[in-house]
Amino acid sequence: MSVPVLKERERKYVKSLFERELSGEVRLVVVTQRFECEGCEVTRNIAEELAELSNMIKVEVYDFESDADKLRRWRVDKIPALLVFGKREYGVRYFGMPTGYEFAALLDDIVDVSRGSSRLSQTTKQRLAEIREPVHIQVFVTPTCPYCPKAVRIAHQMAVENEHVVADMIESLEFPHLANRYGVMAVPKVVINDIVSFEGALQEQHFLEYVVHALEHQHSHEHRH
Repeated sequence: MSVPVLKERERKYVKSLFERELSGEVRLVVVTQRFECEGCEVTRNIAEELAELSNMIKVEVYDFESDADKLRRWRVDKIPALLVFGKREYGVRYFGMPTGYEFAALLDDIVDVSRGSSRLSQTTKQRLAEIREPVHIQVFVTPTCPYCPKAVRIAHQMAVENEHVVADMIESLEFPHLANRYGVMAVPKVVINDIVSFEGALQEQHFLEYVVHALEHQHSHEHRH
């Protein structure tokens, strides 16, 4: 029997939050492997403990190797992975353990996905609605960074609002090769479509400027070739 991740006080808080806020079903899709990595086990435990606190939350566990076909469709290429799905398969994804400060982001994501809408401003939502092409946002974090969940939340809310947006939280310490590849020196670091990046927790409208800039950059690059 594994040691519970959530403390009793947290369980009470989360249970009442879910009773108040959840309005539709949420699927927590966990990707692990047969011999679980430590992060995999913790991530699965968190999902299962959250599901115990609301009958609106269901957990699905997939194996990185034996479920490879399904995972290819979801473009899951590393573990632990936690995908937060609702009425549709939102691009709200966690790679690495959603612990420390990131746990609060996960709770907010669950509420948004359950309702099928985010808390972004009307202006941001309207501008996001105009995006018709793939946007992949990677937000590099560490569990002890208090500003990281804000960046993760904005990215995840964009994914809730627009089905072309896929947003990943990536825990830098668990994926050092990726942190290296993207030159992550400080967190949060946000990378959009592998072409535009910035550091720090920006306001949503500035974050959106970078998304738009990444798409414009892509277009001008495509025209040149």
